[in-house]
Amino acid sequence: MTKQSISRVAALFVALSMSAAMTVPTFAKPYTKTINISQGAKFGKATVQAGEYELSIENTTATVHRGKQTLAQSEGRWEDRDTKSPYTAVLVGENGQVKEVRFAGEKRVFVFSE
Repeated sequence: MTKQSISRVAALFVALSMSAAMTVPTFAKPYTKTINISQGAKFGKATVQAGEYELSIENTTATVHRGKQTLAQSEGRWEDRDTKSPYTAVLVGENGQVKEVRFAGEKRVFVFSE
């Protein structure tokens, strides 16, 4: 092979590699944080008691875990706010339904559909 052939093959390889990298979807890891609930609260249709839990959000689904046990699951969406939250907080409505979760140091919040 000549130098010109090697250069062409290398250029073709680089172009194909870049093209393949652009078409492969990237899968984000779930966003997981520890939350503290000071009173019983409803996540979707499930009620959880006061305590410390792991909240895992993947795309539009939030899941509440304690250890390996899944306790609740609910749909929602991410929304941006004007200012960063100074702390992580779970906002609960009058009926005990969780409305949103704010995360320390972040402008975005997760707002529940139910």
